[in-house]
Amino acid sequence: MYAVFLLLIQFCSLPVWAQVDPQKQLEAYRNRALQEKLFLHIDRTFYVAGELMWFKINYVDGSFHKPLSLSKVTYLEVLDKENRPVLQTKVAMADGAGDGSLFIPTTLASGNYLVRAYTNWMKNFSPDYFFEKTVTIVNTFRKLELPPLKDSLATDIQFFPEGGNLVRKLTSTVAFKTVGSRGKGVDVRGAVVDQTNDTVVRFKPLKFGMGRFEFTPAEGRQYRAVLTDANGKTITRPFPAIQEQGYTMQLAESSNGQLRITVNSNTNAATVYLLAHTRLAAIQADQQSFRDNTASFVIDKKTLGEGISHLTVFDASRKPVCERLYFKRPERRLAIDAKLTSGVLSTREKAVVDLTAQDETGKAALADLSVAVYRLDSLQPAESGDIQTYLLLTSDLRGAVESPEYYFSASGPEVAEATDNLMLTQGWRRFRWETVQQPNQPQEEYLPEVNGHFIRGKIVHSGTGMPGRGISSYLSVPGKHILLYGSRSDSEGRIHFETKDFYGPKDLVGQINPKDSIFRMELQNPFFERFSSPRPPVFDFLPALKDPLLNRSISMQAQNAYYRGNLSRYQPPKVDSIPFYGIANEKYMLDDFTRFPVMEEIFREYVPGVMARKRRDGYMISVLDVPHKLFFDSSPMVLLDGVPIFSMDRVMEIDPRKVQKLEVMTRRYIVGPLVFDGLISFTTYKGDLAGYRPDAKALLADYEGLQVPRDFYVPRYDTPQKSGSRLPDLRNLLHWVPSVKLNAQGKAQLEFYTSDEDGTYRFVINGITADGRAGGKQGSFEVTKVIK
Repeated sequence: MYAVFLLLIQFCSLPVWAQVDPQKQLEAYRNRALQEKLFLHIDRTFYVAGELMWFKINYVDGSFHKPLSLSKVTYLEVLDKENRPVLQTKVAMADGAGDGSLFIPTTLASGNYLVRAYTNWMKNFSPDYFFEKTVTIVNTFRKLELPPLKDSLATDIQFFPEGGNLVRKLTSTVAFKTVGSRGKGVDVRGAVVDQTNDTVVRFKPLKFGMGRFEFTPAEGRQYRAVLTDANGKTITRPFPAIQEQGYTMQLAESSNGQLRITVNSNTNAATVYLLAHTRLAAIQADQQSFRDNTASFVIDKKTLGEGISHLTVFDASRKPVCERLYFKRPERRLAIDAKLTSGVLSTREKAVVDLTAQDETGKAALADLSVAVYRLDSLQPAESGDIQTYLLLTSDLRGAVESPEYYFSASGPEVAEATDNLMLTQGWRRFRWETVQQPNQPQEEYLPEVNGHFIRGKIVHSGTGMPGRGISSYLSVPGKHILLYGSRSDSEGRIHFETKDFYGPKDLVGQINPKDSIFRMELQNPFFERFSSPRPPVFDFLPALKDPLLNRSISMQAQNAYYRGNLSRYQPPKVDSIPFYGIANEKYMLDDFTRFPVMEEIFREYVPGVMARKRRDGYMISVLDVPHKLFFDSSPMVLLDGVPIFSMDRVMEIDPRKVQKLEVMTRRYIVGPLVFDGLISFTTYKGDLAGYRPDAKALLADYEGLQVPRDFYVPRYDTPQKSGSRLPDLRNLLHWVPSVKLNAQGKAQLEFYTSDEDGTYRFVINGITADGRAGGKQGSFEVTKVIK
């Protein structure tokens, strides 16, 4: 007994970190909760209603940024300022990429809109993880209704103590960010004053409205911030709360490539723990003891991953108490180059562009590129950011980042300080430590769509609305291409149907077995109904832009008037035309046989795999179980153009003269969790049910499947006749290619023709390699008017 007591004492005396290891908790969380990232390359950011928006989606894992092939569907939405979706689509994904287009209808109001994209798996996490980008749409068929402009000093300032805390008598670095009404950083002067109006410290921004200052909260003092704009107008803002006891952290970067993290505390703590990780991949874990209320950690920058790393401080009980971010500029990169083979181009002339891609060592890179070429005017702002800045920077920060390319391309001490100010003011992580350290992890509600789109729904009691448990449900798509999906409701009444090759608009028929007629089926909205906090900036339109807008509108109308057919060409996706049940055991084209007027005679005369018998309570239909050479005891699943018919009497009422094909599965068949004793499928000549009406309680719905890809129209002026055509070519977007595959030498070539519009044109390229190197390239060229 005494020995057991000694062992218990020794176990209890072990340091807490040996029992609770944040590093192992983080690794377990990363393995369980895969982080996905999406990047959208949109052809432009300014549109007039009536134009097409083209996009390319890159899909990578959130830690190493390598292309993923897990989720096969991306959801894309265009939201207005009230978070109302005005455009929605579902895009098929393959090999880490997808692409498509959206027609901007003339019913939209002018304004700034938010384009966002996400997968089904990403719905399990905050919508802050979704890709978001602001675009401007102007409807030239409506009068502009501009909101009244707010006072230019509608300035928001926020203060961010390094590590997250201000503690009495402990010195901290305090970062700040000032943002104007347009969402951009503003240059204001400020001061921190105490309750006696004594100035404690003065501050001003360094770059993009961000800056920092040192601050030590004194005993018994209260503080506020006073701001003054360029016009001398003054406003007052509150200052962060001050803790009486707690922890602070400060990071200092040395010239020998090391980071020193200093932790101070006035809690009389004995030890403190530091965990460094880059996008959930743990880099370093260390524990230090306090000496004179101070503990220090050293990290070699070479051990950190590229992009943003998190440095989290835990107390002795492994509770996170401080955290800050550090940004490491990337050394691995994708260098893209684009060169015109000719100098200045003329209108309606062929342009040839040589594309090359290399890694940081100069070695050819096998990259997948997307390319947009459009005319620059005063409406279209310069593109800000690319796939590299998104993956390594903005996707891991909360809110919008102004001019993200600055932190990658500029150099000098000011850039390093501005970058660190950004880390301090927009620090954020794609998880919560409370979730990571939770002992019983919750089950994710949304599964990744690894084979195709999930159609989700619910079975509820028609009278009470309570969930129906364990009820079989069926979802079918009427037509000649037979599609049927089955599901059984769980304890919450939830059902889901995993579709495949589900493209374009469809008519859906949802049913449950009539024996469960007290229940009904409801389909759920496949798009996420939670939103991030950032909204598009206030829409404003300068009168000086009236003429460029008119030209853009004329261009759009000319394209739609003269080239409508070319703009509406689609690429039918390659789908399996075989019915969901595969190759039937028996197949009959009824035109090859004697046409009998009733269905019973057809079964009796030349369908040996089916037996129909009339009983006192109605017809009984059985299918032969060929492997066991016996007829099944239960009725089979009977389909008419893919729609289940549960009443065998109604099956016998089908007019055989309207049926083109009859197929029979003479064995037990499984659809999802449902098992059928054989299957009989009737296909009508037109695939339109031939007048048959499903049960009155069936759910009939119009449903939009995956987007059918649209062809990008590129006119060719390769003959004198075409070049001399009198049809106007006022294209603003000269070329769009969602996927350019480079050869083994890292090269490719693009060809397109200029339009009738002269001026300056810009090309924007984004690309990524299989090993996660990402990069972008922008450039411009001139097109001159041909004088005839």
